[in-house]
Amino acid sequence: MTPLPLRIGIVCYPTFGGSGVVATELGKSLAKQGHEVHFITYNLPVRLGSFHPRVFYHEVEVSKYPLFDYPPYELVLTSKMVDVVKAQNLDLLHVHYAIPHASAAVNAKRILAKAGKDLPVVTTLHGTDITLLGNDASFHPVISDAIEESDVVTAVSHHLKDVTRSVFGESLDISVVHNFVCPHHFDLPPNEEFRQELSSDGAPILCHISNFRPVKRVCDVVDMFHMVRSSRKAKLLMVGDGPDRQAAEERARTHGIGEDVIFLGKVKNPIEALLISDLLVLPSETESFGLVALEAFAAGVPVVSSNTGGLPEVNLQDQTGRLRPVGDVAGMAQDALHILEASVHPTFKEAALKRAAEFQMENIVPQYLALYKKALQPST
Repeated sequence: MTPLPLRIGIVCYPTFGGSGVVATELGKSLAKQGHEVHFITYNLPVRLGSFHPRVFYHEVEVSKYPLFDYPPYELVLTSKMVDVVKAQNLDLLHVHYAIPHASAAVNAKRILAKAGKDLPVVTTLHGTDITLLGNDASFHPVISDAIEESDVVTAVSHHLKDVTRSVFGESLDISVVHNFVCPHHFDLPPNEEFRQELSSDGAPILCHISNFRPVKRVCDVVDMFHMVRSSRKAKLLMVGDGPDRQAAEERARTHGIGEDVIFLGKVKNPIEALLISDLLVLPSETESFGLVALEAFAAGVPVVSSNTGGLPEVNLQDQTGRLRPVGDVAGMAQDALHILEASVHPTFKEAALKRAAEFQMENIVPQYLALYKKALQPST
Protein backbone atom coordinates (compact mmCIF):
# COMPACT_ATOMS: atom_id res chain seq x y z
CA MET A 1 0.00 0.00 0.00
CA THR A 2 1.28 3.48 -0.91
CA PRO A 3 1.94 5.50 2.24
CA LEU A 4 0.57 8.95 2.92
CA PRO A 5 1.35 11.68 2.14
CA LEU A 6 1.33 11.17 -1.60
CA ARG A 7 3.81 12.49 -4.15
CA ILE A 8 1.65 13.72 -7.01
CA GLY A 9 2.61 15.03 -10.43
CA ILE A 10 0.13 17.49 -11.96
CA VAL A 11 0.24 18.29 -15.66
CA CYS A 12 -1.88 21.15 -16.98
CA TYR A 13 -1.92 24.24 -19.13
CA PRO A 14 -0.35 27.05 -17.10
CA THR A 15 -2.74 29.74 -18.36
CA PHE A 16 -5.82 31.55 -17.02
CA GLY A 17 -8.15 28.98 -18.60
CA GLY A 18 -10.51 27.04 -16.38
CA SER A 19 -8.59 23.77 -16.54
CA GLY A 20 -5.32 25.42 -15.56
CA VAL A 21 -6.97 27.32 -12.71
CA VAL A 22 -8.65 24.19 -11.33
CA ALA A 23 -5.50 22.08 -11.62
CA THR A 24 -3.35 24.71 -9.93
CA GLU A 25 -5.77 25.32 -7.06
CA LEU A 26 -6.14 21.57 -6.60
CA GLY A 27 -2.38 21.19 -6.32
CA LYS A 28 -2.09 24.01 -3.79
CA SER A 29 -4.89 22.50 -1.71
CA LEU A 30 -3.28 19.05 -1.76
CA ALA A 31 0.01 20.58 -0.62
CA LYS A 32 -1.72 22.30 2.29
CA GLN A 33 -3.01 18.87 3.34
CA GLY A 34 0.56 17.57 3.49
CA HIS A 35 0.95 15.98 0.07
CA GLU A 36 3.92 16.73 -2.16
CA VAL A 37 2.90 18.25 -5.49
CA HIS A 38 5.03 18.56 -8.63
CA PHE A 39 3.72 20.69 -11.50
CA ILE A 40 5.08 19.63 -14.88
CA THR A 41 4.38 22.15 -17.65
CA TYR A 42 6.03 24.57 -20.06
CA ASN A 43 5.56 27.65 -17.89
CA LEU A 44 4.87 28.54 -14.28
CA PRO A 45 1.10 28.24 -13.71
CA VAL A 46 -0.32 31.76 -13.42
CA ARG A 47 -2.32 30.92 -10.31
CA LEU A 48 0.55 29.20 -8.54
CA GLY A 49 2.24 32.25 -7.05
CA SER A 50 5.85 32.47 -6.03
CA PHE A 51 6.23 29.99 -3.18
CA HIS A 52 4.19 27.27 -1.46
CA PRO A 53 5.49 24.57 0.89
CA ARG A 54 5.57 21.10 -0.70
CA VAL A 55 4.90 22.54 -4.18
CA PHE A 56 7.52 22.16 -6.91
CA TYR A 57 7.65 23.25 -10.53
CA HIS A 58 9.41 21.39 -13.35
CA GLU A 59 9.66 23.27 -16.64
CA VAL A 60 9.23 21.42 -19.91
CA GLU A 61 11.74 22.94 -22.31
CA VAL A 62 10.48 22.65 -25.86
CA SER A 63 13.09 21.38 -28.30
CA LYS A 64 14.35 23.74 -31.00
CA TYR A 65 16.02 20.90 -32.93
CA PRO A 66 16.06 22.03 -36.62
CA LEU A 67 14.88 18.67 -37.92
CA PHE A 68 11.33 19.46 -36.75
CA ASP A 69 9.10 22.00 -38.49
CA TYR A 70 7.06 22.25 -35.27
CA PRO A 71 8.32 21.85 -31.68
CA PRO A 72 7.54 18.26 -30.55
CA TYR A 73 5.98 19.26 -27.22
CA GLU A 74 4.32 15.92 -26.49
CA LEU A 75 7.63 14.08 -26.89
CA VAL A 76 9.60 16.33 -24.55
CA LEU A 77 6.67 16.36 -22.11
CA THR A 78 6.74 12.55 -22.03
CA SER A 79 10.46 12.55 -21.36
CA LYS A 80 10.09 15.17 -18.65
CA MET A 81 7.37 13.12 -16.94
CA VAL A 82 9.63 10.07 -16.94
CA ASP A 83 12.52 12.06 -15.50
CA VAL A 84 10.45 13.70 -12.75
CA VAL A 85 8.71 10.46 -11.79
CA LYS A 86 12.06 8.71 -11.41
CA ALA A 87 13.86 11.56 -9.65
CA GLN A 88 11.03 12.41 -7.25
CA ASN A 89 9.62 8.88 -6.91
CA LEU A 90 6.11 10.11 -7.68
CA ASP A 91 3.16 7.93 -6.72
CA LEU A 92 0.88 9.04 -9.55
CA LEU A 93 0.26 11.59 -12.29
CA HIS A 94 -2.90 13.68 -12.51
CA VAL A 95 -3.15 15.15 -15.99
CA HIS A 96 -5.68 17.68 -17.24
CA TYR A 97 -6.80 17.34 -20.88
CA ALA A 98 -6.60 14.21 -22.99
CA ILE A 99 -4.09 15.57 -25.49
CA PRO A 100 -1.32 16.23 -25.26
CA HIS A 101 -1.23 15.62 -21.50
CA ALA A 102 -2.95 12.26 -21.05
CA SER A 103 -1.45 10.82 -24.24
CA ALA A 104 2.02 11.85 -23.04
CA ALA A 105 1.30 10.43 -19.58
CA VAL A 106 0.27 6.99 -20.82
CA ASN A 107 3.40 6.85 -22.96
CA ALA A 108 5.45 7.77 -19.90
CA LYS A 109 3.61 5.02 -18.03
CA ARG A 110 4.64 2.49 -20.69
CA ILE A 111 8.26 3.59 -20.60
CA LEU A 112 8.37 3.42 -16.80
CA ALA A 113 6.74 -0.02 -16.80
CA LYS A 114 9.73 -1.36 -18.72
CA ALA A 115 11.91 -0.13 -15.85
CA GLY A 116 9.69 -1.86 -13.29
CA LYS A 117 7.86 1.30 -12.15
CA ASP A 118 4.05 1.16 -11.97
CA LEU A 119 2.72 4.69 -12.51
CA PRO A 120 -1.04 5.24 -12.13
CA VAL A 121 -2.44 7.98 -14.39
CA VAL A 122 -5.53 10.00 -13.47
CA THR A 123 -6.95 11.95 -16.40
CA THR A 124 -9.42 14.82 -16.07
CA LEU A 125 -11.34 15.76 -19.20
CA HIS A 126 -12.28 19.44 -19.39
CA GLY A 127 -14.13 19.87 -22.65
CA THR A 128 -12.57 20.83 -25.96
CA ASP A 129 -10.28 17.81 -25.83
CA ILE A 130 -13.49 15.81 -26.33
CA THR A 131 -16.10 18.13 -27.86
CA LEU A 132 -13.74 19.57 -30.48
CA LEU A 133 -10.69 17.34 -30.95
CA GLY A 134 -12.60 14.16 -30.18
CA ASN A 135 -14.70 14.64 -33.30
CA ASP A 136 -11.61 15.07 -35.47
CA ALA A 137 -10.77 11.70 -37.05
CA SER A 138 -7.06 12.51 -37.02
CA PHE A 139 -7.05 12.79 -33.22
CA HIS A 140 -9.59 10.09 -32.37
CA PRO A 141 -7.20 7.10 -32.03
CA VAL A 142 -4.78 9.02 -29.80
CA ILE A 143 -7.48 10.37 -27.50
CA SER A 144 -9.15 6.97 -27.33
CA ASP A 145 -5.88 5.33 -26.31
CA ALA A 146 -5.16 8.02 -23.70
CA ILE A 147 -8.56 7.54 -22.08
CA GLU A 148 -8.53 3.74 -22.21
CA GLU A 149 -5.01 3.47 -20.77
CA SER A 150 -5.61 5.92 -17.91
CA ASP A 151 -6.23 4.24 -14.57
CA VAL A 152 -8.95 6.72 -13.60
CA VAL A 153 -10.83 9.14 -15.84
CA THR A 154 -12.89 12.08 -14.59
CA ALA A 155 -15.06 14.65 -16.34
CA VAL A 156 -16.06 18.06 -15.01
CA SER A 157 -19.77 17.57 -15.78
CA HIS A 158 -22.31 14.85 -16.47
CA HIS A 159 -22.79 16.37 -19.91
CA LEU A 160 -19.10 15.94 -20.73
CA LYS A 161 -19.18 12.38 -19.41
CA ASP A 162 -22.12 11.57 -21.69
CA VAL A 163 -20.46 13.18 -24.71
CA THR A 164 -17.21 11.32 -24.07
CA ARG A 165 -18.95 7.98 -23.83
CA SER A 166 -20.98 8.66 -26.98
CA VAL A 167 -17.79 9.43 -28.93
CA PHE A 168 -15.36 6.91 -27.42
CA GLY A 169 -17.48 4.10 -26.03
CA GLU A 170 -20.47 3.71 -23.73
CA SER A 171 -18.57 1.23 -21.54
CA LEU A 172 -15.98 3.77 -20.41
CA ASP A 173 -15.76 4.19 -16.64
CA ILE A 174 -15.82 7.96 -16.07
CA SER A 175 -16.32 9.66 -12.71
CA VAL A 176 -17.87 13.13 -12.60
CA VAL A 177 -15.97 15.56 -10.39
CA HIS A 178 -17.24 19.09 -10.81
CA ASN A 179 -15.03 22.14 -10.88
CA PHE A 180 -14.76 24.15 -7.68
CA VAL A 181 -14.14 27.60 -6.24
CA CYS A 182 -11.80 28.70 -3.47
CA PRO A 183 -13.80 30.83 -0.99
CA HIS A 184 -10.80 32.82 0.20
CA HIS A 185 -10.30 34.22 -3.31
CA PHE A 186 -13.51 36.17 -2.83
CA ASP A 187 -12.58 37.76 0.48
CA LEU A 188 -11.52 40.91 -1.37
CA PRO A 189 -13.43 44.16 -0.80
CA PRO A 190 -15.15 45.38 -3.98
CA ASN A 191 -13.31 48.23 -5.67
CA GLU A 192 -16.04 50.79 -5.08
CA GLU A 193 -13.93 53.57 -6.54
CA PHE A 194 -13.68 51.70 -9.84
CA ARG A 195 -17.39 50.90 -9.79
CA GLN A 196 -18.20 54.55 -9.17
CA GLU A 197 -16.00 55.55 -12.08
CA LEU A 198 -17.74 53.05 -14.37
CA SER A 199 -21.25 53.83 -13.19
CA SER A 200 -21.40 57.18 -11.43
CA ASP A 201 -25.21 57.16 -11.39
CA GLY A 202 -25.46 53.69 -9.83
CA ALA A 203 -26.68 51.98 -13.00
CA PRO A 204 -26.21 48.18 -12.89
CA ILE A 205 -23.06 46.69 -14.36
CA LEU A 206 -23.29 43.62 -16.57
CA CYS A 207 -20.14 41.57 -17.08
CA HIS A 208 -18.77 39.08 -19.58
CA ILE A 209 -15.50 37.18 -19.07
CA SER A 210 -14.00 34.90 -21.71
CA ASN A 211 -11.24 34.33 -24.25
CA PHE A 212 -13.37 36.06 -26.93
CA ARG A 213 -13.29 33.06 -29.23
CA PRO A 214 -16.24 32.35 -31.56
CA VAL A 215 -17.65 29.71 -29.20
CA LYS A 216 -18.17 32.44 -26.56
CA ARG A 217 -20.48 34.47 -28.89
CA VAL A 218 -19.27 37.84 -27.64
CA CYS A 219 -21.29 39.72 -30.27
CA ASP A 220 -24.40 38.15 -28.72
CA VAL A 221 -23.33 39.74 -25.44
CA VAL A 222 -23.19 43.18 -27.08
CA ASP A 223 -26.48 42.67 -28.93
CA MET A 224 -28.19 41.57 -25.73
CA PHE A 225 -26.80 44.54 -23.83
CA HIS A 226 -28.07 46.87 -26.57
CA MET A 227 -31.58 45.58 -25.93
CA VAL A 228 -31.15 46.01 -22.18
CA ARG A 229 -29.74 49.49 -22.69
CA SER A 230 -32.80 50.51 -24.72
CA SER A 231 -34.96 49.87 -21.62
CA ARG A 232 -32.76 51.15 -18.80
CA LYS A 233 -29.39 52.65 -17.99
CA ALA A 234 -26.63 50.08 -17.59
CA LYS A 235 -22.96 49.43 -18.24
CA LEU A 236 -21.27 46.39 -19.76
CA LEU A 237 -17.82 45.25 -18.65
CA MET A 238 -16.06 43.04 -21.21
CA VAL A 239 -13.14 41.19 -19.61
CA GLY A 240 -10.67 39.22 -21.68
CA ASP A 241 -9.30 39.27 -25.20
CA GLY A 242 -9.24 37.13 -28.30
CA PRO A 243 -10.06 36.91 -32.00
CA ASP A 244 -13.63 38.29 -31.74
CA ARG A 245 -12.82 41.36 -29.66
CA GLN A 246 -12.61 43.69 -32.64
CA ALA A 247 -15.97 42.47 -33.96
CA ALA A 248 -17.55 43.07 -30.56
CA GLU A 249 -16.08 46.57 -30.36
CA GLU A 250 -17.41 47.38 -33.82
CA ARG A 251 -20.83 45.98 -32.89
CA ALA A 252 -20.97 48.26 -29.84
CA ARG A 253 -20.11 51.29 -31.98
CA THR A 254 -22.70 50.30 -34.58
CA HIS A 255 -25.37 50.15 -31.88
CA GLY A 256 -24.29 53.54 -30.57
CA ILE A 257 -23.48 52.19 -27.12
CA GLY A 258 -19.71 52.41 -27.30
CA GLU A 259 -19.50 54.65 -24.24
CA ASP A 260 -21.43 52.14 -22.14
CA VAL A 261 -19.34 49.10 -23.13
CA ILE A 262 -15.94 48.95 -21.46
CA PHE A 263 -13.37 46.53 -22.87
CA LEU A 264 -10.81 45.84 -20.14
CA GLY A 265 -8.74 43.28 -22.02
CA LYS A 266 -6.95 40.56 -20.10
CA VAL A 267 -6.78 41.13 -16.36
CA LYS A 268 -4.73 39.21 -13.82
CA ASN A 269 -7.64 38.59 -11.45
CA PRO A 270 -11.08 38.61 -13.16
CA ILE A 271 -12.71 38.04 -9.77
CA GLU A 272 -12.18 41.74 -9.11
CA ALA A 273 -14.45 42.52 -12.05
CA LEU A 274 -17.12 40.16 -10.76
CA LEU A 275 -17.09 41.79 -7.33
CA ILE A 276 -18.31 45.08 -8.80
CA SER A 277 -20.81 43.50 -11.20
CA ASP A 278 -24.53 42.83 -10.90
CA LEU A 279 -25.00 40.20 -13.61
CA LEU A 280 -22.79 37.85 -15.64
CA VAL A 281 -23.72 37.18 -19.27
CA LEU A 282 -22.59 33.84 -20.71
CA PRO A 283 -24.25 33.05 -24.07
CA SER A 284 -21.68 30.43 -25.15
CA GLU A 285 -22.19 28.00 -28.00
CA THR A 286 -21.09 25.30 -25.56
CA GLU A 287 -19.54 25.04 -22.11
CA SER A 288 -18.41 21.76 -20.62
CA PHE A 289 -18.93 23.22 -17.15
CA GLY A 290 -18.82 27.02 -17.03
CA LEU A 291 -16.33 27.80 -14.27
CA VAL A 292 -16.81 31.55 -14.73
CA ALA A 293 -20.49 31.12 -13.84
CA LEU A 294 -19.54 29.38 -10.62
CA GLU A 295 -17.05 32.14 -9.83
CA ALA A 296 -19.80 34.69 -10.44
CA PHE A 297 -22.02 32.90 -7.93
CA ALA A 298 -19.21 33.00 -5.37
CA ALA A 299 -19.12 36.77 -5.86
CA GLY A 300 -22.89 36.95 -5.37
CA VAL A 301 -23.55 37.63 -9.06
CA PRO A 302 -26.48 35.95 -10.86
CA VAL A 303 -25.97 34.58 -14.37
CA VAL A 304 -27.88 34.76 -17.63
CA SER A 305 -26.54 31.98 -19.82
CA SER A 306 -27.25 29.64 -22.67
CA ASN A 307 -28.64 26.25 -21.71
CA THR A 308 -25.92 24.27 -23.45
CA GLY A 309 -23.42 21.69 -22.26
CA GLY A 310 -22.82 21.58 -18.52
CA LEU A 311 -24.27 25.01 -17.79
CA PRO A 312 -27.66 23.67 -16.61
CA GLU A 313 -25.75 21.64 -13.99
CA VAL A 314 -24.38 24.90 -12.58
CA ASN A 315 -26.87 27.68 -13.32
CA LEU A 316 -30.28 26.83 -11.87
CA GLN A 317 -33.28 28.25 -13.71
CA ASP A 318 -35.09 31.00 -11.77
CA GLN A 319 -32.79 30.49 -8.79
CA THR A 320 -29.21 31.50 -9.55
CA GLY A 321 -30.15 33.03 -12.88
CA ARG A 322 -31.84 32.11 -16.12
CA LEU A 323 -31.01 30.00 -19.17
CA ARG A 324 -32.00 30.39 -22.81
CA PRO A 325 -31.27 28.51 -26.04
CA VAL A 326 -28.06 29.45 -27.81
CA GLY A 327 -28.63 32.59 -29.86
CA ASP A 328 -31.79 33.73 -28.07
CA VAL A 329 -30.46 37.23 -27.55
CA ALA A 330 -33.87 38.81 -27.03
CA GLY A 331 -34.78 36.23 -24.39
CA MET A 332 -31.51 36.79 -22.56
CA ALA A 333 -32.11 40.55 -22.57
CA GLN A 334 -35.59 40.00 -21.13
CA ASP A 335 -34.13 37.76 -18.41
CA ALA A 336 -31.43 40.30 -17.60
CA LEU A 337 -33.98 43.06 -17.15
CA HIS A 338 -36.01 40.85 -14.84
CA ILE A 339 -33.05 39.81 -12.66
CA LEU A 340 -31.83 43.40 -12.38
CA GLU A 341 -35.13 44.58 -10.93
CA ALA A 342 -34.54 45.90 -7.43
CA SER A 343 -37.29 43.71 -6.00
CA VAL A 344 -35.83 40.39 -7.21
CA HIS A 345 -32.07 40.93 -7.57
CA PRO A 346 -31.29 40.29 -3.87
CA THR A 347 -33.07 36.92 -4.05
CA PHE A 348 -31.00 35.83 -7.05
CA LYS A 349 -27.85 37.11 -5.34
CA GLU A 350 -28.52 35.07 -2.20
CA ALA A 351 -29.26 31.93 -4.22
CA ALA A 352 -26.02 32.42 -6.17
CA LEU A 353 -23.96 32.54 -2.98
CA LYS A 354 -25.64 29.40 -1.64
CA ARG A 355 -25.04 27.59 -4.92
CA ALA A 356 -21.35 28.48 -4.88
CA ALA A 357 -21.04 27.02 -1.38
CA GLU A 358 -21.98 23.60 -2.79
CA PHE A 359 -18.91 23.72 -5.05
CA GLN A 360 -16.36 24.88 -2.51
CA MET A 361 -12.96 23.27 -2.68
CA GLU A 362 -13.42 21.44 0.61
CA ASN A 363 -16.30 19.49 -0.94
CA ILE A 364 -14.50 18.58 -4.18
CA VAL A 365 -10.87 17.83 -3.26
CA PRO A 366 -11.81 14.74 -1.16
CA GLN A 367 -13.44 13.29 -4.29
CA TYR A 368 -10.12 13.50 -6.12
CA LEU A 369 -8.28 11.96 -3.17
CA ALA A 370 -10.71 9.04 -3.20
CA LEU A 371 -10.00 8.52 -6.89
CA TYR A 372 -6.24 8.68 -6.27
CA LYS A 373 -6.71 5.87 -3.75
CA LYS A 374 -8.65 3.91 -6.36
CA ALA A 375 -5.91 4.42 -8.95
CA LEU A 376 -3.24 3.26 -6.50
CA GLN A 377 -4.98 0.00 -5.66
CA PRO A 378 -3.19 -2.99 -7.20
CA SER A 379 -4.99 -4.37 -10.22
CA THR A 380 -6.41 -7.84 -9.81
